[in-house]
Amino acid sequence: MHADLSRITHRPERHYSAVVAQQGRVQLDADANEQTAIQLFQARTLAADLIGAHGGPHGATGFKIDLRGGPHELDDLVIGGGRYYVDGILCDATRPRPGTPVPTATAPKEDREDEEEADGDALTAPAASETWTYWDQPDGHRDPERPSDRLPSQFPYLVYLKVWERLVTAAEDPALREVALGAALPDTAARAKVVWQVLPLPASELGLDGDNPPADDIRTAFDRWAQQAAAPGCRLAARSERPDHADDDPCLVAPEARYRGPENQLYRVEVHEGGTAKDATFKWSRENGSPTFPVDELDGTWVQLASLANDDKLSLHVGDWVEFVDTGYASRGEAAPLLRVAEVDLPGRRVRLSDEPAPGVGRRPELHPFLRRWDHQEAGRKTVRRGGGHLPAQTESRAWGRPGRLRHGAVPVEEGGWLPLEDGVEVYFEAGGSYRTGDFWLIPARTATGGVEWPTDRARRPLLQHPSGIVVHHAPLAWVHGEQAVPDLRFAFRPLATGIQAADAAAQTQRSGGVGTLSTGAAGGIGPKQPRSQTTAEAEAQVDEQGVAD
Repeated sequence: MHADLSRITHRPERHYSAVVAQQGRVQLDADANEQTAIQLFQARTLAADLIGAHGGPHGATGFKIDLRGGPHELDDLVIGGGRYYVDGILCDATRPRPGTPVPTATAPKEDREDEEEADGDALTAPAASETWTYWDQPDGHRDPERPSDRLPSQFPYLVYLKVWERLVTAAEDPALREVALGAALPDTAARAKVVWQVLPLPASELGLDGDNPPADDIRTAFDRWAQQAAAPGCRLAARSERPDHADDDPCLVAPEARYRGPENQLYRVEVHEGGTAKDATFKWSRENGSPTFPVDELDGTWVQLASLANDDKLSLHVGDWVEFVDTGYASRGEAAPLLRVAEVDLPGRRVRLSDEPAPGVGRRPELHPFLRRWDHQEAGRKTVRRGGGHLPAQTESRAWGRPGRLRHGAVPVEEGGWLPLEDGVEVYFEAGGSYRTGDFWLIPARTATGGVEWPTDRARRPLLQHPSGIVVHHAPLAWVHGEQAVPDLRFAFRPLATGIQAADAAAQTQRSGGVGTLSTGAAGGIGPKQPRSQTTAEAEAQVDEQGVAD
């Protein structure tokens, strides 16, 4: 989550059930966020335990897949509306209906003609107002011009659901900002959003033979593929070590402190380009990647910004590395080259970048483009100290030993050794890792202790940790092996609640083994007292009598 956070404190292995506030204490964002995380964890665990790995409610099961042929090999998939749960996470495929505008009978003739033309287009449009499709799904952002985005041209293939969560701030959704607070104040709370995508998977990836293998074999093969796709492939450790140049730094920091930063920080180390160590790169931020700058207009390498931030610590400076982001870029999980800020025009709220953004990013205002600042620097450059007026204007960054080491603006991964970030914070990548774009680790650094918060063993050695995210979930939807053959792979469940059955006293007495104890039921009737529990066999038999899930 690229938010302005102090730290993340939710630890499921500690089995906390609630956060309890105490009177007269400081209110922290971490406590409130942990309460939300506990509730989500409990609710989703319960849903997964009851439903299983995936399933939808009977009569409202979403994500029914139908193949729709199109010209020039641009086939399409129709995604049925409804709800579906994946590992307890609710996914809703219901497409919102467009609103009805108020007619403007007194408007000029040309305006009325424009309205009539727009209404006509809406009426003649395909059934997109009823359902989503593969090409217009809300967070898919598929591009017909990209061959890799098209549906496979050969049958068979599997259609599956990919689910994860990402953070949305006011930079991406301006409706989150309370305009009554004014432009001088920062935004308030962010939002976590469930993102789902319907994607194809060639049959060759599953290792299945034949055009139409049994559904159970398809599900088993897909589960095996999904476990491998979701499993983390790398680990990192962090520590704080007193830098060699610490005695030369006049900062007001305790002499024995290992972390030499003047402020508390939440460092974020995030994989940029994935792959093995020889190909992977990473970027880092001392503010958890939260400094963002909404883009009003893009003109070549010049970017018009909505704001440059009122706080110098959170603003942009010449030499900063930024990532050009919009909703489509974030949802696709891409890794475009980072760009360096070459010039800053403060009065005009403009910055000039070292190059134009990657094609397809930042050109569509409806996708709310913005710049995200990262804090790593190339070796030999000066790192700007932000915020503290008593500090020297610049201190030398010695993070990356050789000049020109950055690759596409990001830092190449080096395994098996400690890499310095800044102010004594160091990270270690385990050898033999496999990296995915978006994998990240969070490292809280605290001036009170002069160190970083990271798990250690009894000998105080830092422990290797898998990434904190992104956690991705998968579910099979359909097996497509012909133009009219789309076998359904979804599961459905029925509600647990059933009607209260009326029964005479004799039948109730016989069922309870002859004991005639009477009790008042929920419906107010009188009958023998029922046992308080059932065996698994009895419960399953009762479900079978009343109807099983489809």
